[in-house]
Amino acid sequence: MIPAAFDYYRPETMDDVIAILQEHGDDARVMAGGHSLIPMMKLRMADVPHLIDLQAIDGLSDITIEGNRITLGAMVTQHDLIAHDGLTAAAPILQETALQIADPQVRYMGTVGGNVANGDPGNDMPGLMQCLDATINLIGPDGARSVAARDYYESAYMTAREDDEVLVSVSFDTPSGGHAYEKQKRKIGDYATAAAAVQIANSGGTVASASIAMTNLSDVPVWSDDAAKALIGTSCDADAVKAAVAAMLGDIDPSEDNRGPVAFKRHVAGVILTRAITRAWSRTTSRA
Repeated sequence: MIPAAFDYYRPETMDDVIAILQEHGDDARVMAGGHSLIPMMKLRMADVPHLIDLQAIDGLSDITIEGNRITLGAMVTQHDLIAHDGLTAAAPILQETALQIADPQVRYMGTVGGNVANGDPGNDMPGLMQCLDATINLIGPDGARSVAARDYYESAYMTAREDDEVLVSVSFDTPSGGHAYEKQKRKIGDYATAAAAVQIANSGGTVASASIAMTNLSDVPVWSDDAAKALIGTSCDADAVKAAVAAMLGDIDPSEDNRGPVAFKRHVAGVILTRAITRAWSRTTSRA
């Protein structure tokens, strides 16, 4: 289909972006890579009279690793995550996740900011950012502010970002220990039926810390603190993994759709999390 008519803007400063957002209010939307917004516009699921393209704004494509802190600009693409050797060494779960998003053509244009910002429960990066305890950095007419990724998502397509604010970057501490991103999907390019992001630290053969987040199993990404707590202090044996899965199943709320009924999704979620925990734990000896 063809989208409804709209005015297109390509500002060169963030001040100009904010000014356009303030002028047009709910009628204006910011576009990063466009892979979420443009299809919705073409299907007439989103009416955007004023479209603001961020590609001419300097600095939004930067990847910064300073000490123990990593910052990804909103316009960093999934391909950038895959190709940046320093980032892969510091936080390999980013590359592992990005490689499972859509296909190479999409990854060359799809951005971190676009994936994180709009609150689509099927996107992969929101759950990953919750797993990494990331901070989402916003800028608006009142200046800059930051929101924890674990507090950012309120419901499907509803977030803590105000209409006149722009997501400019995400930042997080360098993760330690083992990692895994597991995803089950019907075909290449599809949203996950279920996905799990896991980070685990090993201390003397027991789990010292853990973080677990699930994707597309509720109207928001699910950071399951209870699932992580079920692993801490254990040897990550089969009983501990089962306890973590049971805790996770208490946190999710999937709905039936063309990916399957609720019972199937809950089963897949358990399988995926079991695989993710097992693989992350197996990697802890190389990233202690």
